[in-house]
Amino acid sequence: MALLGKAALAMWWDIAPEVRADFEDWHSHEHFRERLGIPGFRRASRWAAAGGGEGFFIMYELEGYETLSSAPYLARLNAPTPASTRLMPHHRNMVRSQCRVLESHGSGTARHALTLRLSPAPGRDAELREYFRALTTRLPDLPGLTGAHLLKHQTPDIAVTTEQKIRNNADQVADWVFVACGYDAAALQALGDAELAGAALAAHGAAPGPVSGLYSVSFSAIPPDVA
Repeated sequence: MALLGKAALAMWWDIAPEVRADFEDWHSHEHFRERLGIPGFRRASRWAAAGGGEGFFIMYELEGYETLSSAPYLARLNAPTPASTRLMPHHRNMVRSQCRVLESHGSGTARHALTLRLSPAPGRDAELREYFRALTTRLPDLPGLTGAHLLKHQTPDIAVTTEQKIRNNADQVADWVFVACGYDAAALQALGDAELAGAALAAHGAAPGPVSGLYSVSFSAIPPDVA
């Protein structure tokens, strides 16, 4: 299946080793439950850097883009729990993209995910979009792969929230986000070295400086799992 909904919140951050166990406990047993209790949140997934290290990739699949500015969601963003208040300052190098889903085919979750953060070169949006449209259609049927999804960030028209202030308003943004999922990490890495390599992306309209990462699923849930 494709992603659950027409929007997504895609995030990356680092967690230091001495905080990791506390973070994973809170994120799994409190934060996911809180977020999945908000109307419009369809699925939550956390992925850890496949090669070890401090990086995480988190994605919330949303019913629609309006969920990102809904009253129930804003209420939670402006009333963080004590554990959220304590742990969010440890979210280092935060990248947080509030996205519309442009393309989505295949499965939303699998054992591994390759993420790509990028922007189109000036005047080449349509060309790059077509390249990824073709990829998202073709990749899910290849050996080792199960899904491919293209997201585009759009900042909601809302005020700075309490959670952002806790993180010192230092969130970065990924303009476009591509996520390929699969059961074979080597197949995803090969994709990253070929169709998603810098030279290939540039040839099809991407600006310099794409950022990619390979992750393995740590926890995933839908609302009935945590109700």
